[in-house]
Amino acid sequence: MAETREEETVSAEASGFSDLSDSEFLEFLDLEDAQESHALVNMPGPSSESLGKDDKPISLQNWKRGLDILSPMERFHLKYLYVTDLATQNWCELQTAYGKELPGFLAPEKAAVLDTGASIHLARELELHDLVTVPVTTKEDAWAIKFLNILLMIPTLQSEGHIREFPVFGEVEGVLLVGVIDELHYTAKGELELVELKTRRRPMLPLEAQKKKDCFQVSLYKYIFDAMVQGKVTPASLIHHTKLCPEKPLGLSVLRHAQKGGFSVKSLGDLMELVFLSLTLSDLPVIDILKIEYIHQETATVLGTEIVAFEEKEVRAKVQHYMAYWMGHREPQGVDVEEAWKCRTCAYADICEWRKDSGVLSSTLGPQAKKAK
Repeated sequence: MAETREEETVSAEASGFSDLSDSEFLEFLDLEDAQESHALVNMPGPSSESLGKDDKPISLQNWKRGLDILSPMERFHLKYLYVTDLATQNWCELQTAYGKELPGFLAPEKAAVLDTGASIHLARELELHDLVTVPVTTKEDAWAIKFLNILLMIPTLQSEGHIREFPVFGEVEGVLLVGVIDELHYTAKGELELVELKTRRRPMLPLEAQKKKDCFQVSLYKYIFDAMVQGKVTPASLIHHTKLCPEKPLGLSVLRHAQKGGFSVKSLGDLMELVFLSLTLSDLPVIDILKIEYIHQETATVLGTEIVAFEEKEVRAKVQHYMAYWMGHREPQGVDVEEAWKCRTCAYADICEWRKDSGVLSSTLGPQAKKAK
């Protein structure tokens, strides 16, 4: 396995292909952390007359009426979803819905933890390759960067090397899913192993509810990656969902980066052809092992690992259920009463109708939430 910096890839931020692949945000919702987060819990959350994206007040009633008119995919102008969108549904679907409808309520403390996790991921990535920033001006340029990164990583993986931050995409239940795999490498037995890095603010493993979300996330990565190397992902499907223009010429900065990598291309379509040919003709295997590695942020100590059993039937059933919300076939659902402790540090607890209708109230919630009863 190559442990030196042998190639350059473009950062996810530059390519617009970032996927929140860590567990820092949900870590704040762990029961152990909740007891030290009363300041967070009692912070004023969005009210029943919160501001929408146009800065005009919107009510929950108007929001729910909108469900009957447009699907969430249409209402939020989404061409595709991230793997982590579905993974967070596994934690609380209604929180995911509120997050799309009422963005901007991420507490500074949570944002700081996310930044720390991102820094650790970046340090891991820099162990294998340098990062270069390539300016992009169009969505075609942004996707071209994703394709160039894939083209640069495939030869390394073919030679049983070690790669990190591998982009994946594919249609699942009629919706395009995209994401970024933290790490791929071969074991001593020649098995292709996926490793998902999860950093922890505290030196302890997460609760089972968090592990379930993480296991579902890596299972989705395998599902999509396997489809890519088996030729089940098509350029036509990608173009249909993203509305990309394959014939559009690439920007000069992207062309220079492509030439530096040894690729003579002019348009996004040229790159797409190279990528899909490389994926199907490379004889890359499907992923054999799924592993989650939990690391303490402050000390970089490995707290533990989780080997995930891939259950395709179960994964497909969950995806079908979650996609039904995004396609507008049903309203979002909150957590079961047994998992109501998740509400303790939810930014949307004060306006959550699921909590009010289910009578899920916690003694640790702030006064405003109690009045809602």
